[in-house]
Amino acid sequence: MFPKPHCYDLILHRKIGMNMQTKHKKKKARKHDSELKCRRWKGELEEIRKEQNSIREGQSQVGEKLEAMEIECEALHEESKLMIERSALTQIRFAVMLNILTARKDGDYAKAAHFTQLL
Repeated sequence: MFPKPHCYDLILHRKIGMNMQTKHKKKKARKHDSELKCRRWKGELEEIRKEQNSIREGQSQVGEKLEAMEIECEALHEESKLMIERSALTQIRFAVMLNILTARKDGDYAKAAHFTQLL
């Protein structure tokens, strides 16, 4: 066999060294890419977390408003029932007053006195 020239060892050493450097650079680049992805995902997760908190807060506010509306609705229902009762009592009073006037017109003062006491 022929002896290897000295420059061949240098070239081979450089190639091996270059391959190692290239592998190291690629590994470093992959690590850097992974770190960037991780940071980006953390940022996205933080945004999602903020959105979820905002949604929860909005739901809480809607729930409070709904509860206030239910209370107001119940109060309005009670008020309308009271108005209906008062209206019915007023109609009864008007009917009694009409009976008083009719009894007086007919000269039945005992009946008129009785209806007057009912008021």
